[in-house]
Amino acid sequence: MNEERHLCIIPARGGSKRIPRKNIRPFHGRPILEWSVSAALQSGVFGRVMVSTDDEEIADVARRAGAEVPFMRSAEASDDHATTPDVLIEVLNRFGENGKQFDFGCCLYPTAPFVEPEDLVQGRDLLIAGGYSAVMPIATFSYPIWRSLKRDNSGRVIMNFPEHLSTRSQDLPPAYHDAGQWYWFRTADFLRDQALLGPNTGSVLLPETRVQDIDNEDDWRLAEIKHQRLFG
Repeated sequence: MNEERHLCIIPARGGSKRIPRKNIRPFHGRPILEWSVSAALQSGVFGRVMVSTDDEEIADVARRAGAEVPFMRSAEASDDHATTPDVLIEVLNRFGENGKQFDFGCCLYPTAPFVEPEDLVQGRDLLIAGGYSAVMPIATFSYPIWRSLKRDNSGRVIMNFPEHLSTRSQDLPPAYHDAGQWYWFRTADFLRDQALLGPNTGSVLLPETRVQDIDNEDDWRLAEIKHQRLFG
């Protein structure tokens, strides 16, 4: 297998709003971005590990951690409306303009300190062996979504799925959510469909203890507590 044709893309723009400078904020003694770079490098499955950013400070942190920053991200791919596929397409097109093609890519988020090198190896192997267009990690919802509620402005609640009002929890099917850590993909399929989640997307099931969104200060504190318990 030719790992030289496997590219890791870590998207890390400078304009995070809810947690300022989130992508390089210290997390257990290291800029949080470094945890992702380290996992990618240690996995041994990438020919190149690069960070896509519009921010010179983030670029410096990425380079010191061992990643490449071969070019800066454009303004169009850095605003609040740019999506992850927008960023990946720009990166792949920039490499393509210079005659560099990759068979497989992996989008690894910069705020994913729970990712271990073995996760990335498992994702790559499943992508190839399963013939998938993409593979992503998922986790089980801790509470059955079929018993979830919606709330109006007055505070009144009703069930989203009232048909399950009396259904026992153990009789409800499990439901899963995106772990928000990484996506492996076949570059040809991705450039054709411009989507990471489609009808041919495989999954790796992670334990809830290794999954944590980090979108606000409470999330950050919880992530540090969980990380300390798991990794010391």
